[in-house]
Order: sequence, then C-alpha cells, then structure tokens
Amino acid sequence: MGSPPVIRRLRTLAVVALATATVLALPGTAASAAQNAAPPRSLVRTTAPHAAAPPHTLVRTTPPHAAAPPHTLVPTTPPHTMPRTAAPAFDPAPARASLKRLLPSRASQFTLVPVAATASGDHFSVSGGPGAIRVRGTSPATLLTGVGWYLEHVAGVDIGWPGDSIGRLPATLPAVDGEVTRAASVPHRYALNDTDEGYSGPYRDFASYQRDIDLLALHGVNEVFVPTGAEYTYYRALQDFGYSEAELRAWIPGPAHQGWWLLQNLSGFAGPVSRQLVEARAALGRRIADRLRSLGMTPVLPGFFGTVPPGFADRNPGAITVPQGTWLGFDRPDWLDPTGPVFDRLAATYYQVQQRKFGDTDMFKMDLLHEGGTPGSVDVPSAAGAVQRALDSARPGATWVMLGWQRNPSPAVLSGVDRSRVLIVDGLSDRYDALDRETQWGGTPYAFGTIPNFGGHTGVGANTGAWVDRFHTWLAKPASALRGIAYLPEATGGSPAAFELFTELAWQPGPVDQAAWFSAYASRRYGGEDPHAAAAWEQLRLGPYSMPSSGWSESQDSLFTARPSLTAVRAARWSPTAMRYDATRVENALAELLQVAPELRTTDAYRFDLVDVARQALTNRSRVLLPRIRAAYEGRDLTVFRALVDEWNADEKLLGRLVGSDPRFLVGRWLAAARSWGADAAERDRLEYDARTILTTWGDRVQSERGLRDYANREWSGLIQDLYAPRWAAYFAQLDDALVNGTTPAAVDWFAVDDAWARGHSSYPTRPAGDPVALAGEVLEALRSGS
Repeated sequence: MGSPPVIRRLRTLAVVALATATVLALPGTAASAAQNAAPPRSLVRTTAPHAAAPPHTLVRTTPPHAAAPPHTLVPTTPPHTMPRTAAPAFDPAPARASLKRLLPSRASQFTLVPVAATASGDHFSVSGGPGAIRVRGTSPATLLTGVGWYLEHVAGVDIGWPGDSIGRLPATLPAVDGEVTRAASVPHRYALNDTDEGYSGPYRDFASYQRDIDLLALHGVNEVFVPTGAEYTYYRALQDFGYSEAELRAWIPGPAHQGWWLLQNLSGFAGPVSRQLVEARAALGRRIADRLRSLGMTPVLPGFFGTVPPGFADRNPGAITVPQGTWLGFDRPDWLDPTGPVFDRLAATYYQVQQRKFGDTDMFKMDLLHEGGTPGSVDVPSAAGAVQRALDSARPGATWVMLGWQRNPSPAVLSGVDRSRVLIVDGLSDRYDALDRETQWGGTPYAFGTIPNFGGHTGVGANTGAWVDRFHTWLAKPASALRGIAYLPEATGGSPAAFELFTELAWQPGPVDQAAWFSAYASRRYGGEDPHAAAAWEQLRLGPYSMPSSGWSESQDSLFTARPSLTAVRAARWSPTAMRYDATRVENALAELLQVAPELRTTDAYRFDLVDVARQALTNRSRVLLPRIRAAYEGRDLTVFRALVDEWNADEKLLGRLVGSDPRFLVGRWLAAARSWGADAAERDRLEYDARTILTTWGDRVQSERGLRDYANREWSGLIQDLYAPRWAAYFAQLDDALVNGTTPAAVDWFAVDDAWARGHSSYPTRPAGDPVALAGEVLEALRSGS
C-alpha cells in the first residue's frame, strides 16, 4: 500500500520551501534528507513541536524524493511571519531518541517521517540511498519497526533479545532497492506475561526496561503489560477502606512474587515491603508507562476485579467477600463480590489512584478466578459484567485483556460481558492441536499467542512450526476473530530467534517459510553470511525450533538443575519429562558454530549464541548419563558407577565455567540488583531473599514441596556451583557409600538444603570471566569423548 502524501507529515514550523519532512541530523554530521545528501556540515536542527526554529537555522529545501541542489539553504522565517503549515501526524522525537540509544553512531543516517494511520492500521515504508535512509511510519514505534526491518533485511545485521551484530554495520549504511512497505496484519501486537517481571528481573532499573521497550518497538510490538508499581494503587486505595499503611505493606508480597499476588494467588510472601520501595517502584512504573506512551505504544495496566486483604467485610459494611482458599499452599486473598454494594466504590477509587499515578491507558489486564479460584455463591456472569461496568465507568470504552490459559476465560465470564471490548491473549495457540477459538470463545477477539518459556528456564527452542502453519491460516478463515499476536514467555530475554520470528508474523503479508526464515536469520545474526552459521541454524531449526504441538510449548529442562534422584526426569514439576527433539541436532550446531569465521565471532550475538548452544548441548548429556548411573547403581557396579559420576560432576563443573563467561548467565547480577533497592541492611537482606527464593524454593516448605521448588530453575553461574552441583555431589556420595557398605542411603531434607541457599548472602561475580569460544570448544570435546 502506498504512503499518504508526505506534505501531511511536516512537523516543524520552520519555513521550508517545498519541504515535506523534518530532517533530524546531529551536529557535525551530514544531513540525511535525500538520496543525494548535502555536503558535510549542511545542517538542520530539530525543533520542538509548535516552536519556531532558532535564528539562522538552516533547512534544506527538497521536494519529495528529489535531491537538493548543491548548497541550497534558506534561513527560517520568524514565527510571526510564518504561513500556515499542515499539522504533524505525531512527534517523531521519541523514536529518534530510541534510535540514538540503539544505533548511536548511525542514527544520523536515518530520516524518520511521521505519517497518519489509516483505517487499515499501522504500516511503514523504507527507502533511500547510501547513508540516507528514509523511514515513514504511523507511530514512533512503527518508525522503529521500519528501522528494524531495514537493519535485518537490507543492512544484514541483528539487534536481538539478547545479542546484536551492529558492530558489523558499514560506516555508510547501504541503500534500499526502491521503496519497501509493510503493513501490520493485526491491530494488537501484545507482549509480556503476568509472570514476566518476577522471572525476568523484578529488580531491574529504568535503563533495563527502556532497552526492552526499544527492542519491542523495533520488532513491531504496540501493547505491553506494565505491572511495575501496581502495588501502589492497592496501597493508596485501600487506606480509604479501613486499612493502615503497615497492614497493607505486610499484605503486599516482595516484588519477585507480586505477579501472582495480582493474579489473586498469594499475598505477603517475602514482605513486608517498605514505604520507600512502594513509592520507588510506582515511580519506575510511571516512567515505563510514559516511555511506552511517548512511542505511541499502549501500556496495559492491571485492572481491579476484587482482590482485597483479610477482614475487608468486617471493615466495610455491606461488603461481601468470598474466601479463595489456597494456591499450592499459599493462602489466596479474598475476592470482593463485584455485584455487591462496595465494589463500585473501591473500583472507582482504585482507577482514580491508578490514573493519577500512572497516567492514562485504554487497556487493562484482569483474570477472574485464576487457577482454581472459587466464585462461592456469586453469579459469575453478573460478576464479570459488574467488573466491566466498573472499568467502563472509570475508562469509557476500555478494553479488558484476559489470558487464554487452562479453562480461562470461562464461558460464564464471557457470557456476562460485552465481548467486543475484550481481547483474549491466548497462551496456548501453539500447545494443542484442533483448537477452535472462535467457537470456544464465542467470537471474542483474541491474539494468537505463545508461552515458549516457563519460569525463565534456559532451554533452547520453540514450536515455531506451529506458528508459521497456524497464524495466517487462522487469520484467513471465515469469521475469524483473530485480531493480534501475543508474545507471552514467562521470562523474556533468553530466546532471540523465537522472539524475532514470532513478532514478525504480524508484519508478513502471508505465511512464513520457516526454512527460508532461519536461513536469512543465520546470515544476519552475526552480521554476515557464513556457511557454518547457516549449517548451525539449520540444525537448530530441525531440532529445538521444530518441536511439535504435543501438549507442550517449551523444551525439556535440565536434569543438572533437578532435585537429586536416580529417577529424575525433569527439574520443574510442570516441565516435559523427556527430550522433545533429537539432541544430536544441538551438538551438531555447536560444532558448526565453532567454525564460524573469526571476523563474525566478535559480535555479541555470536558469543551469546555460542554459550547458549554449548550449554544446551552439555545439558542434554545429563539425560543420557543419569539412566546409565542408575543402571550401574542398581547393578551394583561400583567401577562403572564411579566413572559415570565423575563424568557427571566434571560436566557440571564445566557447565558452571561456561555460563560464567557470559553476563546473561550470572546469578550475581540478579542478586546485586535486588540488594540495590534496599534502603538499609535489613531491607537489602529481605529483597535478596525474595530474589533467591523465586529461583529455588519459591516459597516456604509447604509451597516448595507442593511442587513450586525449582519451577524457575536456570543454568546460571553461581546457582550451578553453589546449589545444583553440590546437591548432586552429596547425593552421589551417599549412593557410593551405600554401594561400598551395603547400606540404604539416608533420606535427605532437600528443602533444608535449598532454603539454606535462599537465606544466604554469599556474593557472586557480576562480570563474566573466561573465553566463551575456548570453553565451548571444551564442551564439544567433552561430549565427543564421553562414555
């Protein structure tokens, strides 16, 4: 589709004869307004919207798509003599700021041109000559999506989540062949699970969130869940309903566990939170929401559906609350009946506090009766309708976002609401076969979604075959209610290929050729074509990135991280129990990556991928070794048992060294971030406990032993050396003694072992050590020489 006339996009009020776009250039660089750029030092200053340009500011006079005559410069006109100009579509300055963060040394070679959105939705176009790339887009975020498309498909580099190859960009960016236009096929491009903050990093700073937002925009996302600081809204609103500050701070859990509190699963764990922490997190949440809004993206905020502290009915006459029982051993918060007389008042207060603190939005995330909640005697359709009316009173026309998960949303919930103002972000689109969401959800708009990661596990892979087979098919079927995509891993920042392929679905005009996509990805991931990179990614495509939709959407986790047992088949209770792909594919990929050309090995993307693939190859070995160790033990073959245990222990030691060579695999960074939020020693210790438990015990003994232990297991340096490897070493030592002495191994209180680590304060490195290429070579050698 063609772009609207450029003249509609003019932002600045400076007089520009025949000009159609503001050229955003940095002092001391060549302006990049047209294919034939003006000589060096022909500068154009950016000016704030509706502000006159400073005296003597020089602006190029360039008709659309035409080169400027040499040295043609005109002074700007004072504001009182300016003729009327077309109103801008939006301010591209926030996109420019993001671009400078992403590409500080190349940003000046892009011209960002705002265009008005049309009824068909967001679109961008990319054109321009060497060093003068013009991107037009319908929002600041869409401008960045256009930049991202250019980098991947023209410049041949990658900015992934994580890892990039931008160091391979030439000094002068390459030209675009003609003009390329892409339009979003769906209006909703949603990201982030309710669990993301807890598992991706509950103690990050604004710079980290800002980087994530830039990456989301670069890859076409326009709606982002923002739970950060949501506790503030409850904290302030409930003080008007009979609760003291201290009571509420004791009810609110630590930041790592707050996602499940917002889902009405638990309260209070790892608390109390301090007043300064509540205020600081609210301020951070506001900055995140503001940054999203500045890019034309929608912050999706938690809505109010009735979660209240204990004793609410006693303090508020007429209120009806329904006890929610327990969730995996945690006491759930009570549910305030939405059809009762107090709900509307509390909801109105909640939304007023939220708007004042976090600003406006028109999308709110809520899930009634999540994972085992009980309605009691409350009529569910009426309750759902009351929740939506309260939302509509506060934010007329707002969209209620629900998670498609297990039996949620139920037919009863959907029967009570205006479904046209609901968006279901489906977490199971790629997990099961024979899905018919239109029938199941009665035509409710939904987003095709995926959860390719649970708990932040470090496993490689995703059901990408299901993505490319289903998305456009579902979109094209008669009476389709598909209106978006939803990228919903429980933790983000660990699977760059999955993130890029999934988000690209919404910007491709038709079905994606999986093999062709991975081939192109291999050629840009490290900033250049390489036969060994191509071969490596073909092996990964055929293996972990082509897992079937057979009841799972993630790969198996690691037995190195499992609680010790000769019969262990998984570390987390709800993880797959067996390999979901041919393990030799990953080992083959590692061998190919180690042969990639030296000039490509310097990229951050290569070094991350090499460590990650080597880690996965070594991890997969645990599933070969453990059954052999069991057979040797049960056959009472001490010699073979000891040889296999030695290999296991050596592999775990090597694994710890390997992941210690990349900053993305360091538990020290995770723990240091938690302690940085504490105002005093006691709070620093409390926050560190919160951060440690989410990775290990998850809760106290009851919750841990109900199945939450090691739910968020991950192969990180520090965790391996101080928890996972010592657990297995102690276990195998007991078995060795039992073989030697003919005795039965004593039972071990593994929770006590895990809890001791969770309550500890050992410090760990925050900077990587070791050569990842050499260490990956050691892994390949160990695998090839293993028993």
